[in-house]
Amino acid sequence: MPAALCHAGGVQHALAAADADPSPVLLSEDLRFRGLVHQASHDEVFAQLDAGRLTAYIGFDPTATSLHVGSLLQLCNLRRLQLAGNRPIALAVGGTGLIGDPGGKSEERPLLTRADLEANLAGQLVQLEQFLDFSPGAGTAQAVLLNNADWLEPLGVLEFLREVGKHFTVNQMVAKESVRSRIERPEEGISYTEFSYMLLQAYDFLHLFDALGCTLQLGASDQWGNITVGIDLIRRVRSATAYGLTSPLVLRADGTKFGKSLDAKLTSSYELYQYFVRVEDSIVGSYLRFFTFLSHGEIAELDEATERAPAERRAQLRLAREVVTLVHGADEAERAERAARALFSEDLETLDEELLLLAFSDAPSSKWPRSELDGEGLDLLDALQRSGLVASRAAARTAVAQGGAYVNNRRAAEGYRLTRADLIADAYVVLRRGRREYHLVSFQ
Repeated sequence: MPAALCHAGGVQHALAAADADPSPVLLSEDLRFRGLVHQASHDEVFAQLDAGRLTAYIGFDPTATSLHVGSLLQLCNLRRLQLAGNRPIALAVGGTGLIGDPGGKSEERPLLTRADLEANLAGQLVQLEQFLDFSPGAGTAQAVLLNNADWLEPLGVLEFLREVGKHFTVNQMVAKESVRSRIERPEEGISYTEFSYMLLQAYDFLHLFDALGCTLQLGASDQWGNITVGIDLIRRVRSATAYGLTSPLVLRADGTKFGKSLDAKLTSSYELYQYFVRVEDSIVGSYLRFFTFLSHGEIAELDEATERAPAERRAQLRLAREVVTLVHGADEAERAERAARALFSEDLETLDEELLLLAFSDAPSSKWPRSELDGEGLDLLDALQRSGLVASRAAARTAVAQGGAYVNNRRAAEGYRLTRADLIADAYVVLRRGRREYHLVSFQ
């Protein structure tokens, strides 16, 4: 990959959603309101961020072909900085990706092959380019996309040890949480390969300081130890001040990390939408702050709505729409909303096959012969029993009599028979018992 990839029109759909807050709030105030300040190396960094004077970078780990929702927070942070006039650098860590970051890991990472690394980088680069303005029109805030393999691979081991290694003691390195936590597990330990990671990341910071005047490294809180090593290296070898700023790790309500991919091929827009619609009331406010560019007033109103009428899930619905719009675009967000609405309405027949299958991806399903719909069609009582929604024809008859049996979300009366006229997308029928028990039948 070339040292810098800049192109006009690289912002795409993400920035339309990102620029939603027109209020003149200082960046430092916005970051604090959103709970995005976890650790800061120097208080003076906030005044410089507010003035739009900094060049800042974040490294993105290439261990998968796609970035994930945890990465989305850092992408949004870079965008927030750019909107305030600062210059963002998105760093694909193709060089250190061959080593593996021990931060946040209880055991050694498997080493990536070069082929796997290149495939992962290719997938992530497309996503990185969606969230920032790489066009010349951004002026001094024009984003830059780099790969640290460009300067790490030519670096000789003797040069590295003399220029970087001599400035740090083993005592300092062992004191870092990412290393200490591994040493305290004697059955796991830490290899010299991963032990050296923090020095390589520090060299990244030094290189970006020299080449682009970068004085700020951002990251999640588990990167704090690595970030401070870079700050220390710049101070020692350049007698200059650099800064570090971390945000909280993005965790689910149960304390685990996100596994949702930003790649629509791995996590569909509908799946992403449904995930955020279902988040707990206790964390929806934090997610609105982390993952959207809604104004402070809008977020406060949604907080109040969650307190006043949690069953309406207004905050979750807005969160889901904003995230899907940010990641996949407004059209995909609308399709996901339409599929979600169809689950509880009579609009199922308006869905195309893809949306229908997404909407009922979690429901039981089966395949039945299409010929059963010919002639007088298939008795609904038999269909309900065969689908497993009821245990017997008698139970099916009771469900129908009580108004609890549905075909394509339309209440079915006694004597109803399924025919080809009931097919959605010329192939499917949705059977339902009660409010939430579904079965998707594919007629082939």
